[in-house]
Amino acid sequence: MRGLPAAECILYCVGFDRSAGASMRTVYVDGLRNVLDFLSRGPRRFVYASSTGVYGQTEGEWVDEETPPCPRHESGKLCLEAEERVRAWAGEGNPGSSAIVLRFAGLYGPGRVVRRAMLERGEPIPGDPDKFLNLIHIDDAARAAVAALATREADPTFVIVDDRPVTLREYYSRMAALLGAPAPRFESPQPGALETTRDETNKRIANRRMKAQLVVDLSYPDITTGLPAALSASRRE
Repeated sequence: MRGLPAAECILYCVGFDRSAGASMRTVYVDGLRNVLDFLSRGPRRFVYASSTGVYGQTEGEWVDEETPPCPRHESGKLCLEAEERVRAWAGEGNPGSSAIVLRFAGLYGPGRVVRRAMLERGEPIPGDPDKFLNLIHIDDAARAAVAALATREADPTFVIVDDRPVTLREYYSRMAALLGAPAPRFESPQPGALETTRDETNKRIANRRMKAQLVVDLSYPDITTGLPAALSASRRE
């Protein structure tokens, strides 16, 4: 990190690669601490990319930034711990520095259309078809990140999500129609599988603060426009 240039604004966006061999704690918490310790002269703005996995609601409740986090799984718990570390860094010994946490919903876009291949092969989709997905197109996610870096006055936390949660049934049915694939079939996830963890939560996330304060004008307000654009771009690739 000694070779990194000085910067007024920093976006910290590090994803977890399950095939890399590092633990979630190493990636989400220890790596972040290394960066924050290196920033002895704090930037004016530090934006941390977190996850809506910090919310563990199970009954389809509406949640927003005022909803107390209640992560149910390791990834959400570590994201919340990382958020707290960022806020502590901004509040202790770094005058003039501010931190903003962006809790991103599920990212989709060109080359990132969840379970497309399974659907095209006619395989059953693991999960409850009546549970909700909260999504954000990657173009709109990037737009929100840029807005957070540039804003002068803002709350310290934003959920970054599109205008409308959709059920798994609607998401995969719409994708199947666009692809000319078989209508989706669903099955209960296998015990211990990653899908089992994902299927345990069920919530709907509201983006009022993002739109009011970051003034993000979504190019893809929901999957009715975002999914066709993602699939069309993927075909061009």
